Amino acid sequence: MRIDTLQPAEGARTPARRLGRGIGSGLGKTSGKGHKGQWARSGGGVRPGFEGGQMPMHRRVPKRGFHNKWAKRYTIINLSQLSGLKEGTVVDFEYVCANSLTKEVKDSAGLKVLGNGELKVALTVKACKFSESAKAAIVKAGGKVETIE
Repeated sequence: MRIDTLQPAEGARTPARRLGRGIGSGLGKTSGKGHKGQWARSGGGVRPGFEGGQMPMHRRVPKRGFHNKWAKRYTIINLSQLSGLKEGTVVDFEYVCANSLTKEVKDSAGLKVLGNGELKVALTVKACKFSESAKAAIVKAGGKVETIE
């Protein structure tokens, strides 16, 4: 293979349509736009979502739900993510973010620990919220649960 023989794969690039080059080309005279009308004009056509004047779909469908701007968004972590840590480790929000145990949430109200997975090492976990199963599993493994506000 030589650099002067490189070319795109078959069908990857299609040649530009040469409009208005005679009747034999199939794209002469009206250049594929048909006769008259909105689509044949310069700049013709309608904006996206326009339905010929009838009430468009995005206005016919009712609005649903809302976004509570005062809701607290917690960074969630499961016990399965903590199972590989060394015994005696103190796990808090800063530790989780520093060690990339979860994707950091910019506007996080703190850490919430859920009980999905199994924990076999004793850890000290400091978080804003715990599920009941997470608390039980941490204590059962010999660790400590500290709730911070």
